[in-house]
Amino acid sequence: MSVFVTFKEIKEAAARINPFVHHTPVFTSKTINSICKAEVFFKAENLQKVGAFKARGAVNAVFSLDEESAGKGVATHSSGNHAAALAYAARCRGIEAHVVMPEGALPVKKAAVAGYGAKITYCESTLKAREAALAAVVEQTGAEFIHPYNDTRVIAGQATCALELMQQVSGLHTIITPVGGGGLLSGTALAVSALNPGTVVLGAEPAGADDAFRSLQAGKIIPMENPQTIADGLRTSLGELTFPIIQKYVKAIITVSEPAIMEAMRLIWERMKIVVEPSAAVTLAALLTRRNEIKGSRIGLVISGGNVDLDNLPWIKQKQPGQQSRNYL
Repeated sequence: MSVFVTFKEIKEAAARINPFVHHTPVFTSKTINSICKAEVFFKAENLQKVGAFKARGAVNAVFSLDEESAGKGVATHSSGNHAAALAYAARCRGIEAHVVMPEGALPVKKAAVAGYGAKITYCESTLKAREAALAAVVEQTGAEFIHPYNDTRVIAGQATCALELMQQVSGLHTIITPVGGGGLLSGTALAVSALNPGTVVLGAEPAGADDAFRSLQAGKIIPMENPQTIADGLRTSLGELTFPIIQKYVKAIITVSEPAIMEAMRLIWERMKIVVEPSAAVTLAALLTRRNEIKGSRIGLVISGGNVDLDNLPWIKQKQPGQQSRNYL
């Protein structure tokens, strides 16, 4: 049975997390507006605590716990941003955080999790290994498992991003968010449906990790088995809580190529002078790829995070000698 988060719960989440998260700014770019032939508004969650929107859901979940549960700590498995977010939220509340991370997680994200004081357990980079390691940690500690996205408390927290965006920018025709596990997209869809049901909500995901696109087409969850994308935050599959919300309220999922992600990421860096990670750039990649089809003069894009490995930027790693970037101008 589907469990939808209510608008009341979203407003409660906004009040609960307010002391611990940033009210992130919205940026615009005349150059990108010209390219897209629209007014584009970037909700800069790359400037959020821990460098990603994940702080919203993690803080809401941690501060929703009663004292007895909180005293046992919290636990999760995550390749990066949710892990850092949960570690940060636990530190804010003064409780322990236990995080299971795949050995192949980005060094910058491993360092962030450790820096927030979490106790890290490393495992193989498979879902089975992560779940087994997490089960062992929970059994040993009694910690409360906070799922990265398949948790109503997390979904309500992520929904506050769109809530803020709609308060900051009126009359948005379309809002596009990245989709991995679906916490941000489902939360966005719920907030938009409550405040402005006329606004179109779209998801954006890499073509090499297109489980959300295929799941909507099939009418059931199709798990991602072997994702191939530089957008490491979007390699997860939809959850049983997020999928029905997306199915009901999201108009479509747009898939984008790896070159399109890199080009969009570089365009944001060069033109807007802000640091975004590949997962965050998929929204602009989707708009650039489908700008003749995405109608409306006012479009909101959620820039989901800015945690990048500066020693391995994608255009440096993959660009061949003599190769030139595509020019949108």
